[in-house]
Amino acid sequence: MINNKNLDEVIFNMCKNESTNTMRWEKFFDYLEENGISKNDPRLREITWSIRKHDGFVDQEKLKKIIQPHMDILDKFFGRHFVVADFKSFTKDIEEIYWKCKGNTAGKNASYIPQLARVNPNYWGVSVCTIDGQRFSIGDTTIPFTIQSVCKPLNYAVALEHLSPIVVHQYVGQEPSGRIFNELVLDHNKQPHNPMINSGAILICSLLQTLIRSEMNLAEKFDFMQNWFSRMAGGERFGFNNSVFLSEREAADRNYALGFYMRENKVFPERTNLRECLDFYFQMCSQDVTCENMCVIAATLANGGICPMTGEKVFSTQTVRDVLSLMHSCGMYNYSGQFAFNVGLPAKSGVGGGVLLVVPNVAGFFTWSPPLDECGNSVRGIQFCEELVKLYNFHPYDNIQHTTTKKNPLQHSCTKSTCLLSK
Repeated sequence: MINNKNLDEVIFNMCKNESTNTMRWEKFFDYLEENGISKNDPRLREITWSIRKHDGFVDQEKLKKIIQPHMDILDKFFGRHFVVADFKSFTKDIEEIYWKCKGNTAGKNASYIPQLARVNPNYWGVSVCTIDGQRFSIGDTTIPFTIQSVCKPLNYAVALEHLSPIVVHQYVGQEPSGRIFNELVLDHNKQPHNPMINSGAILICSLLQTLIRSEMNLAEKFDFMQNWFSRMAGGERFGFNNSVFLSEREAADRNYALGFYMRENKVFPERTNLRECLDFYFQMCSQDVTCENMCVIAATLANGGICPMTGEKVFSTQTVRDVLSLMHSCGMYNYSGQFAFNVGLPAKSGVGGGVLLVVPNVAGFFTWSPPLDECGNSVRGIQFCEELVKLYNFHPYDNIQHTTTKKNPLQHSCTKSTCLLSK
């Protein structure tokens, strides 16, 4: 660790302009960006504001005053206390996997929601955010698309946070269904099998509506949930795709059938308005997201519920544990068992082409490519996850000590006390 007493000296000497003996801020930010920390990172906001006040030129004494209140975060950044120490090599590997998957043209867009069938099938993006807030994106990562079923574990997390697992699982099970995601079936308790299939997700929406802040109307409850999503994403705001919402509602015969079937079996809590519940479910699926904001949500789950970009504790560790457990066993439709075998990591896919992948205590990934396989999962997204685990020892049953054929991105190539000084 770099001693806080000489951190200002180390940073100044690394970034100074030799001719003027003043700080070269562009070099300061170049170093951070090389390690995945953007100059727009909210953790740097106050430092950036202080820099602007000094017209971008400071001597070592002024630098010391500027960084004094931010020693902890800067020591983390400049002392290389990162979970992925060699971020440059890591992102190079991600790029190689990205290009390898880009050539995969298998699969077809979802067609049962007409608006999704019209999305360009060539879109392909990958974003990653580590638990330290190191970020990298490649491809079509800023183009909005609808979240679809990737909202299911997030809705479930909010329900758990407000109601507790005991209350939530009085209404919905915890087992893989072994059936197609929208099949008209309940478990032996006459409940949806889990919150990751349509029946379970509709049930979770009814809990969110009737048992949490029940005085809210449908519009207020949607804003309430969007605020939760924003907190998970470090303050990013999410859009809403009205045309997809209307298209989804128009093609909702199966979801209405599920709703009536569950109502017949008295699955819903009292006071559930089925039409409003289904509209709420369609609204949650029709939120516009990007790979870049969704990878932060994945990283929040990887970080035990603490958003790496803001430091806010969004969820309890128990909530995250329960969400990741069901993502692991039920998150990839009828491919969940095979995915657990091949990849071994919690993930959730959606028919819009998104795949949210969590590497606990390391990072969150989000991939987007609209063409789907026969199970409803993104073809390129599945390939990316499998290639990632082939390269890195991210599978939970990889033996870190004795697996020599895979890379360990957590392995520091130099000691933390010398990483910066040796540059």
